[in-house]
Amino acid sequence: MDVILKDDVANLGHKNEVVKVKPGYGRNYLLPQGLGVLATPSAMKVHEENMRQRAHKEEKIKSSAVEMAKKMEGLELTVGAKTSTTGKIFGSVNTIQIAEALQKAGYEVERKNISIKEDQVKEIGKYVATVKLHREVKVEVNFEVVAE
Repeated sequence: MDVILKDDVANLGHKNEVVKVKPGYGRNYLLPQGLGVLATPSAMKVHEENMRQRAHKEEKIKSSAVEMAKKMEGLELTVGAKTSTTGKIFGSVNTIQIAEALQKAGYEVERKNISIKEDQVKEIGKYVATVKLHREVKVEVNFEVVAE
């Protein structure tokens, strides 16, 4: 079953991609959730016309993302956290704190576009987060967790 995705779906594809999925997954999840449309011949014609019109806009968005990635390269963030005397953090540092630190540094990034390589950051130290600015543009940002 071919489906045109209306939104990004993790581990499946990006918005406006035509993907082949199993019929049950398409009928029971993608279509009812509004994440995709059945790829009929008429829907494919509409999709192709939309893609032609969006190609120019996508290039502008990608170039701005590349420009932002160049600015963010080598960026060092510090995230404060309450800690015990042994250096363990009460709770953990997550993408919300990193998004706030990026915002303070002057970069608007949604927290869903940030991923931390480690499962959980629970100790003081230096870590790396990956920021996805565009489907093809990712940048790694170093951040240090310090005691408040």
